[in-house]
Amino acid sequence: MFTSKQRANLRSAASTLRPIAQVGKEGISENLLAGLSDALEAHELIKITLLPSSGEDGGNLAENLADLLGAEVVTVIGRKAVLYRRSSREDFAHILF
Repeated sequence: MFTSKQRANLRSAASTLRPIAQVGKEGISENLLAGLSDALEAHELIKITLLPSSGEDGGNLAENLADLLGAEVVTVIGRKAVLYRRSSREDFAHILF
């Protein structure tokens, strides 16, 4: 769980990010989860586009993704979601301490 200041800092950092993946009518697949997990390990903070064709509300879909990835939802604005998971790499400049 984030403090309001941490959440604000993460949202600020995510404002310049480009979405790295789209979740559409095929929903959440194993390949999608593997790619997002690798991206979280490498970057800690990612932005995802949640397409209307997925058939789910953006907030619910973001929460499902976060649960499956062991991540936390930073924010959902419209059809864009930002997820955070601390990297297990030791040689990494972590976003949050």
